[in-house]
Amino acid sequence: MNIGVQLPNPPEPPAVNVDPAVMARDVENAGFESFWVSDHPVAPVECASYSPVFPGGQVPGFMDPIVAMALAATATSHIKLGTCVLLMPERNTLLLAKQIATLDRYGDGRFIYGIGTGWNKEETAIMGGDVRRPWAQSLEACLVMKELWTKERAEFHGEFHDFPLLRCDPKPIQKPNPPILIGGYAKNVLPRVVKYGDGWIPHRFTPQALGEKIRELHELAAAAGRDPASLDVTMLVGETEGPDVAVAYVEAGANRIILRTTTGADQDTVRREIERHARDYRDYLN
Repeated sequence: MNIGVQLPNPPEPPAVNVDPAVMARDVENAGFESFWVSDHPVAPVECASYSPVFPGGQVPGFMDPIVAMALAATATSHIKLGTCVLLMPERNTLLLAKQIATLDRYGDGRFIYGIGTGWNKEETAIMGGDVRRPWAQSLEACLVMKELWTKERAEFHGEFHDFPLLRCDPKPIQKPNPPILIGGYAKNVLPRVVKYGDGWIPHRFTPQALGEKIRELHELAAAAGRDPASLDVTMLVGETEGPDVAVAYVEAGANRIILRTTTGADQDTVRREIERHARDYRDYLN
């Protein structure tokens, strides 16, 4: 079983999150397979968008995930480093392609690119994303990145991206590209995974419901001529869900689980949680 641990959601400002380099090293030393961070670039003060996690839509101070991954890469040697998820409509695609390629190259090919569009429409609009069609924008961005990562010279002329022939170096180590895992549980997510992604990051499913969705995913992949086994399913596990539930997700077909840590936890608390997770999952760790 591949098991990752997620950086905790941050505390309310002015407190800051834990050091990702220290936490990633603790995660690696405990025998886990991967370390994950999430994303919110800005926090709109006036927000009508609903979130079941953040009351009133008020997002605390998330650190930049690419910088956090770079710090984690310097402190570790072999664990995989992933985003769960990075908000695609809120980034410049060409700049992000270069950042990810640089991180993958100098992090020895360990990056996993989990993507999403987010729930905060005000944040998306502030950052220049298309509020009406965030997934169309994001999936086209995936195509742009693959062109930039795999071709010596690339150009693109689409709905959201339009640029002439150019070079974008360095290239990532992983070929043809770092794995792209598409997040979410919307009704169209599985066709998106099959057409654009290398896997899926779901959450808020029971093990039984997840198993049904994975069977549907595999059917769609086979119909599209893709090997169902090539699609990675990484399941986010809730803070209150124990090892029995996590194992049930794997038995339902998940390739990896990501364990959450307590929102706002400080460095010492996170270290104790990593140690507890290591005890709970000792039979499944490397």
